[in-house]
Amino acid sequence: MDCDEVMLTVRITAAERALLRELARGHGGDVSDVAVDGLLEVIPALHDDASVLPLQRVLARPAPFALTLWLPAAVADLLPLLGERLARTGGPSAGPASAALSAALRLWLAGDRLALASALARLHGGCGAAGVPASFGAGAVKAAA
Repeated sequence: MDCDEVMLTVRITAAERALLRELARGHGGDVSDVAVDGLLEVIPALHDDASVLPLQRVLARPAPFALTLWLPAAVADLLPLLGERLARTGGPSAGPASAALSAALRLWLAGDRLALASALARLHGGCGAAGVPASFGAGAVKAAA
């Protein structure tokens, strides 16, 4: 086992799980890789207590599916801080790292599908729509690029 990774479980909806899997397939990675990319995009935007409200709204929606993710330790280390902020502002207090991961990932997955795929394509392959799954409308992404 690699000590530089941490295993956490996230609670998501069926639609969010399908989107995460489709994004992973489209970029030749696994769902954990895509989740880390999404967290790195969304966590910096959650810098103060006021930004926690969208996370609480996401957590208020039912999420029946459990999905296990492997995160780099450096990313996982950010989650308890976000979890403490959630708890301080009236969010869930049990399992703050897991709740924070669920909320941050679900917040990211709630974004525009084309924008998510396009951002992943830029991150993994440079500019343009390379790597954007056909089901996301790569032609529309190319036109916007």
